[in-house]
Amino acid sequence: MAVSASEQGELFPRMPAPIDIRENARVRRLTVRVYPGGQVRVTVPKGTSPVTVQSFLTRHRDWIARKVEQFSVAEDGELPVSIELPSTGDTFVVHYRAGRAGFRLPADRVLEVRHTPDHPEEARRVLAIWAMAEAERSLEPWLAAVSAETGLTYRTVQWRRQRTRWGSYSRSGTLSLNVAVLFQPPEVVRYLFIHELSHTRHMNHSAKFWSLVESHEPDYRTLDRQLTDGWRLVPSWLNTRLTP
Repeated sequence: MAVSASEQGELFPRMPAPIDIRENARVRRLTVRVYPGGQVRVTVPKGTSPVTVQSFLTRHRDWIARKVEQFSVAEDGELPVSIELPSTGDTFVVHYRAGRAGFRLPADRVLEVRHTPDHPEEARRVLAIWAMAEAERSLEPWLAAVSAETGLTYRTVQWRRQRTRWGSYSRSGTLSLNVAVLFQPPEVVRYLFIHELSHTRHMNHSAKFWSLVESHEPDYRTLDRQLTDGWRLVPSWLNTRLTP
């Protein structure tokens, strides 16, 4: 269901943010989610009319506005003095120093962030860059272990900072995983690994795909819902642009 920017203004007046509308033949009802950064996504059954979407958004306008505002406030939050990573159980104490933008780990679980004084946005960029490196260091060996355990192999893995997707798999053998998974519980991280590795056998979400997922993780339905709701656990600084 393609809706242009001008059509959005007519169909969805007074919406607090642009609306990303996705048709999905597998869903039976309309759903709306607000992601870090305030992006609003509406998923609708295939063939849903714009009028039906308009009515749905009108009913949920106040809820959407509150969520968008919450994310906007979070973007202006203070720099963290510690960072907890539920995925690994690690907590890093963060020290900020004046200097050329970058980071180092001077001691165990101590993160030193260097940035230009009075430029917190630069510090947030450094934090986001550190998170990418930490995901590679701490999660890639775990991914390799799950791959060996399940027999589902891949060629390479890359870490990204997508706002609406947790992962994907390409036919070339590359797994793309969202660094935000650092902030999810271990059981959810493992489920994401199994989910994306299962795409090495089935490049879709068919019954065979879900059967394969279930064979490695029987509680996949609960964990999938947790992953969907997991965006609320992601700190706002992780969505900072890496370039000024």
